[in-house]
Amino acid sequence: MKNSEKPLVVGLAGFGTVGGGLVRLLDENADLIRRRCGRAIVLKKVLVRNATKARSAQLPAGTELTTDYRALTDDPEIDVLVELIGGIDNARTIIDRALDQGKHIVTANKALLAEEGLALFQKADRKKRILRYEASVAGAIPIVETLKESLTGNRIESLMGILNGTSNYILSEMTSNGMDFDVALKQAQQLGYAEADPTLDIDGHDAAHKLILLIRLAYGVHYPYTALSVRGIRGLSGMDIRLAREFGYRIKLIGQVREVRNAEGNEGEDAIRLEAGVFPALVYHKFLLARVGGVYNAVRVDANASGPLFFHGRGAGDLPTAGAVLGDLLAVARDERPNNTGFVNKELPKASIVPPEEWRSCYYVRVMVQDTPGVLRDLSGCMAAEGISMAQVIQKSDEGNGVPLVFMTHETTARAMSDALQRTMDAGLLKEPAVYFRVLGGA
Repeated sequence: MKNSEKPLVVGLAGFGTVGGGLVRLLDENADLIRRRCGRAIVLKKVLVRNATKARSAQLPAGTELTTDYRALTDDPEIDVLVELIGGIDNARTIIDRALDQGKHIVTANKALLAEEGLALFQKADRKKRILRYEASVAGAIPIVETLKESLTGNRIESLMGILNGTSNYILSEMTSNGMDFDVALKQAQQLGYAEADPTLDIDGHDAAHKLILLIRLAYGVHYPYTALSVRGIRGLSGMDIRLAREFGYRIKLIGQVREVRNAEGNEGEDAIRLEAGVFPALVYHKFLLARVGGVYNAVRVDANASGPLFFHGRGAGDLPTAGAVLGDLLAVARDERPNNTGFVNKELPKASIVPPEEWRSCYYVRVMVQDTPGVLRDLSGCMAAEGISMAQVIQKSDEGNGVPLVFMTHETTARAMSDALQRTMDAGLLKEPAVYFRVLGGA
């Protein structure tokens, strides 16, 4: 039997929401799968924690449940291991052993690939195995394949996106319905959009894991996860949501990377450094990113040949994510050659990183002050001492704990902004620490 006619045999690790969705799509799309790749995809074994637990998804006849991961990794008939258990340690153990046993890998595990992916990609290359991971970033949005294949003729100048649906849902409810942060978070949990422990989502770590993978794909460099600047939306005030709207902006949790050329004007790869991080930002309301609501994700890519491209879709869920997993399985079924990082050099060089304190941006700043003569003058003086000029200023009525004074700055560095706000604290001008966010776009 030709390899193109032999069924692709799959072992599935994890039978939760996405695993159940994959089983459903393998059944519903069986005819389409054969038409697309010329062979069937057969699920042989599924790894679960509890084989006696009742499950909503119906397994195909002949599929075996097991609680021993070696039943998948060591089965010579299984061609591909699909890892959907999440986490790092157990998933790494399973993938490592599967690679040792000569199996291809399909995974949705952004945390593992962001924190320890470099070693896994190198091992897959040594073993000449495929490691695919479209479902690890932005659910149904085909951004991994786009960066790895479709845009390889482009130099990526910048990439920014809304990469976490939970945080975007919370911010959307705060913006559209005037909810406080805690109320919006509780609603997201009740609807199943947020975990009981929402730390990874609201503190920005989930988006950060995804951004690390996108940096690797876009630039062919290793950007250590521990070097990434990460700031989430925990406790964000509804006051800032409202005030941002007055300036014509929406607050979004953004993951961003962009090229920064060295001041000397040198040419070549050495002249480029990367500025990357996850942070809440004011996005101008006419930007498409500002209009992305609910649990949706979106990614904007700016490249030197294509110009700006915008991708939008469901960032999570059983079928959207399972569809991405199935797309990876079809690529393996077509006997495609390994192209795991999108770059020939598997020993990816370490990224040249712009330190966060050197980032340049315009800023939104809100301070709570006493309603006394000269306070704006004194604040302006603290800003001017660090070379910061104000573009717009709004003073609101007394909130009981002080008067909100809000201003937008011209472009400055993060270090200058931090030093200027420290001056205002040292001068006794503020009733509480200042709130400030980067600003993306403008009128």
